[in-house]
Parts: sequence; structure tokens; C-alpha cells
Amino acid sequence: MQLNADTIHAMLKRSPFISFLNLEVVHVDIEKLEIGMRLPMRPELERGGGSGQFHGGPIASFIDTVGDYAVVLAVKGPVPTINLRVDYLRPCTGQHIDAVARARRVGKSIAVVDIDVVDSEGRLCAIGRGSYGVPGG
Repeated sequence: MQLNADTIHAMLKRSPFISFLNLEVVHVDIEKLEIGMRLPMRPELERGGGSGQFHGGPIASFIDTVGDYAVVLAVKGPVPTINLRVDYLRPCTGQHIDAVARARRVGKSIAVVDIDVVDSEGRLCAIGRGSYGVPGG
């Protein structure tokens, strides 16, 4: 399977929950095992009505999804999440948030990914680290 922004977007649409988030694939670098995505703001994702701040739940789901797809770039198929850590550094505000995930290591059974989340002004607002199962491991 040839992975690029279009094929990954189609893979994202297979999940009703991920489709609900309406993620956009911003960039894909298969050599670096790096992927960037965007999560647009809308009222259903707000921490409080009219706050303009993303709720932590959608942020964590976004981090998990982008991290997962950094591993997909290496293994060319779906991977389960083993563990996920999220540190919220400041409120995520604006019209969207962007995440970049970099696979740090893809081993025989486990992959480790670091994910940075920035708000629409480019300020780092959350960081995540995910561990994902590697098929056949």
C-alpha cells in the first residue's frame, strides 16, 4: 500500500469517532516516520461553551490518533495503543490545533512516538508520548 496524505485521510474516515473529529492530514514524511495533522475547533470540542478552549479529551484523542499514524507509516497497517501519556502545558485555543508525531523507535513488538501539539498561533500547548503494538510482535 502506498501511503500519502490522501490514503491516510481515507484510512481516518473508516473510524466513525475519528471522522467525527474531522482531522486533516497536513504533511507526511515516511523516511522520518513523521506525520502532521490538524484538528479544527467547533463547539462540540470546547472545554466550556464559548470558552474557545479545546477540551482535554479531544486533545488526548487527537494525540493518540496522530501518534498511531506515525507507526502506521512504518508498518503499513493498523496498530493498537498500549499506553498514552499527555501533558497539558497551556489551554489550546484558536481555530485549530496542529500535532506532529515522530516515531522514536519502531521495534519488533512495540513502537514509541512523541507528539507535539501547538495552537493556531504556534504555541506549544500539549505534548504526548504513546506506545503502540507492532503487528507480529
